[in-house]
This record gives sequence, structure tokens and C-alpha cells, in this order.
Amino acid sequence: MNTFIRLPAKLLLGAFALMAFSEISYAQDHPAAAPLVVVELFQSQGCSSCPPAEANLNAIAGQPNVLALSFAVTYWDNLGWKDTFASEAFTNRQYDYSHYRKQDGVYTPQVMVNGQKELVGTNRTQLDQVIADAHTQGPSLSWAKGQLVVGAGKPAAPTDVWLVRYDPRVISVAIRAGENGGRTLPHRNVVRELVNLGTWDGGAKTFNVPVSTLPGLSTAALVQIKGGGDILGASKESGVARDPTSR
Repeated sequence: MNTFIRLPAKLLLGAFALMAFSEISYAQDHPAAAPLVVVELFQSQGCSSCPPAEANLNAIAGQPNVLALSFAVTYWDNLGWKDTFASEAFTNRQYDYSHYRKQDGVYTPQVMVNGQKELVGTNRTQLDQVIADAHTQGPSLSWAKGQLVVGAGKPAAPTDVWLVRYDPRVISVAIRAGENGGRTLPHRNVVRELVNLGTWDGGAKTFNVPVSTLPGLSTAALVQIKGGGDILGASKESGVARDPTSR
């Protein structure tokens, strides 16, 4: 025979209230993740006006809601000092932004926030305000077993999916010539690899993530309107990229 215990009404109401309070507390303790703001700095070790912008990027690189990326461009390399991290791929990315916005050319230092807002980046107050005002509305991004999964959505234009690998350490480089000759410049979140994984047309899609060519790099992904348009979404992968020498 089953035995039922009847609890007083006040006790039942108290229990329900406690359950409701617990659910509210859980929701407050586990808020939805804020969209990631992508801050790209185009700079060169040979540019005397770049160190203040680089310092600002270094300072915000640890913020959890920011993906700070330092792209070293090549067009300063023949002016006295060859940048140790520069790549034509990074220069081309900056020119894509310029062409998309029908600008006359490129310059350093230049900061792009979410592929939408352009600024010099030497004014920390201005940079912080632009980051605070930034917004994205794009697909979900998730990582699993060497793959990137882009969720469904409705892009307003054709998009690219970019894989970005960057060094999260602070790397100090002694500059021995050029405009910054004699200085030692600290760099953080220096981009070392930029890979186009393919396109996203609005349907849920999975991309294979290649093994990194360098050890110790962090990995992120960007969904961006083709040709230097707005960044619709971004995500950092936890941990570091797989070591190409490991099995």
C-alpha cells in the first residue's frame, strides 16, 4: 500500500518559491555569452606611429569579449626594416577593406572593429567606446574534434569563413633599423596564419579545421561578408592549435 504525506500549504508554497529563486539565480549566474568584438590592427614594426596603437591592442587582448588581432603588413619592409611577422596575406586583407569602402589607399596604424568601424587606434578612450558600441548579428559558431560548425542564418550577402591563428604571448622584438631602430617593441596576439575555409550561404555547415603549421597558437574563426565587408560572427576555440609535430 502506498503512503502519501500531505504537506501544509505554506510549506508547499515556500518550496515552490525556493525552486523559482534557484532558477532565477542560475540564470543570473550563467548569462548568455556576449558577442565577440573583433578588433584588427594593421601595423608594421617599421612604422614610428604604430607602437601606441600596438600598446592599446596589447592592453585589450585579454578581455573575454574581445578578439584582438595584430596584422603585420609588408609595405613598410623596404623602408629600412623588414617586419618579422609581415605577410602579403595580411596586406591583402587590409586592401580588401580599403576597396570595399572605396578608399584611396591604406595606412598604418589602422584599426577595424567588426569589419565595420575604422579608426587609427592610438586613442584608447575612442577605441574603448567603439568596442562598447560594436554589434553583430550572425550565425552561431562552435568547435568539435577538428571541425568548425556554423549554424543556420540569413546573410545579407555572400560570406567567407576565415580561420585565424595568432600567438597569445607577449613577444618583444628588438628593432635594429628603420624609424623604430633601437627600440624593443612588445607584440601580442600576432596573427601567424590566415586561412579561407570556404563560404557560408545561410545553411548550417561544417568545416574541417587544418592542423596548424606552428605550435602554441590560439585559433579563432570569422564569418565575414566577402571582399572586406562586415564581420557577422566570430568565435575563439578553447586551448591552442594542434601541434603539427604531434600524432
